[in-house]
Amino acid sequence: MNIPTLEKSPLGFDEASSSHRFVADLLAQADIQLDGQRPWDIQLKAPGVIDSALSRGNLGLGESYMNGDWDTEQLDELFYRLMRTQLGQRIKPTQLVYYSLRSRLLNRQTVKRAWEVGEKHYDLGNDFYAAMLDQRMTYTCGYWKNAQTLDDAQEAKLDLICRKLELKPGMRILDIGCGWGSFMAYAAEHYGVECVGLTISREQAEFGQRLIKKGLPIEFRLQDYRNEHERFDRIVSIGMFEHVGHKNYREFMTVANRCLKDDGLFLLHTIGKNLSNTVTDPWIDKYIFPNGELPTLGLLTEASEALFVVEDIHNFGADYDRTLMAWYQNFEARWSSFKAQYGERFTACGVTTYSVAPVLSAPESSNFGNW
Repeated sequence: MNIPTLEKSPLGFDEASSSHRFVADLLAQADIQLDGQRPWDIQLKAPGVIDSALSRGNLGLGESYMNGDWDTEQLDELFYRLMRTQLGQRIKPTQLVYYSLRSRLLNRQTVKRAWEVGEKHYDLGNDFYAAMLDQRMTYTCGYWKNAQTLDDAQEAKLDLICRKLELKPGMRILDIGCGWGSFMAYAAEHYGVECVGLTISREQAEFGQRLIKKGLPIEFRLQDYRNEHERFDRIVSIGMFEHVGHKNYREFMTVANRCLKDDGLFLLHTIGKNLSNTVTDPWIDKYIFPNGELPTLGLLTEASEALFVVEDIHNFGADYDRTLMAWYQNFEARWSSFKAQYGERFTACGVTTYSVAPVLSAPESSNFGNW
């Protein structure tokens, strides 16, 4: 008697599969092979990776990597090649239509939703971020012009901001999205100013109490920026604007204008892009920055029209490459201390983030700035 058997899908590259052949031909244009021998080639370890990537785009590709279904020795080189040849433009999963419409039609950064990013991203634990970041815990791009270490690059960036703001002793500064207070502490220590910081992260607000106990004239306020009404001599926002959303850009600028004294200065430091018709990557949106969105320079100037006079623009987006790779090295070196707490899937997520993100700062991507 003949008993029918179920055939298992092959784990690696299957020449009999039309979807595998289609993807293999695409990857060849970026000099990438499925189950090849080079460090940037993709090693398939489970069935379904190709179909998941074709149907769900970067979300499917990223989640299958987190699940251990595929691997590569040099993740950053792999994605550099993918983005340089713009292969993603040739695959349009229907699911991307949903993300595009959601981004354009909904306000995903309302007061209620704004707290999501604090809970899902910044409240992972202060010890974890302390192990990955510089000694001041600055979670934004460093300034590497004359720096050799992460600590030096971050202090150089903080001092650059202080000089651009023309800080003087006795001034009161508002820091919108203050993080763990690195700018406030540096400005108070070196320029004799008083600082008030706004954060939506309870972990960051708790960490701020340590700085206050050191006697620094700083204050952490656990609140949304839209609820601030006090006036200040200077205002700064460093790496927070990515969470504001285009539907709230004008309101953000209005709040900054309301809180800034006459003849004051406002410095905005943000990651940016130069293509306005793009939406947040679904994988980044789900696992890294919920409800995040990068602005274009045009949208920034439009939002500030009649509220501010733009006097200075400084782009050092390429410096994010060295910053992210420094975070990645710290992440790799100290991960063993956190592995039991966060698990292997979180490891893959972190490796993807800090290996792939530097690729976006490459000139060939033409879609990344740091102002």
